[in-house]
Amino acid sequence: MRIMAFDYGTKRIGIAVTDPLQIIATGLDNIHPLKIIEYLQKYLQTEQVERFIVGEPKQMDNTPSQSAQHVKGFVNLLKKTFPQIPIEMLDERFTSKMASAVIAQSGMGKKARQNRELVDTVSAVILLQSWMQQYR
Repeated sequence: MRIMAFDYGTKRIGIAVTDPLQIIATGLDNIHPLKIIEYLQKYLQTEQVERFIVGEPKQMDNTPSQSAQHVKGFVNLLKKTFPQIPIEMLDERFTSKMASAVIAQSGMGKKARQNRELVDTVSAVILLQSWMQQYR
């Protein structure tokens, strides 16, 4: 079974997923928040997902950031729609900066680093890799 991670944003949700053996995390897609449930329902018809990991936005002082209320609404929607899939929250501080750095190190230009869809997907991969390192 796979593990799926989400980097939630009000314009896009970056999605990453593990392979079935849960060894490698890869970027899956970017979906508008209004289309995420339909997307997941379709995905779950062909793939088994063991758990969802959702990035928890926090300030430097460990308090919730401005976007925390949106993430909470997203988590509640996931719980309501997919009650059989456990959800874990993981601190997502610095994932976007790390994603931009990874994109830069890969040799892609400035335009790629500014591509928010790519940054969101790579952020979700970093989030999922962090969870795998922490809990496996």
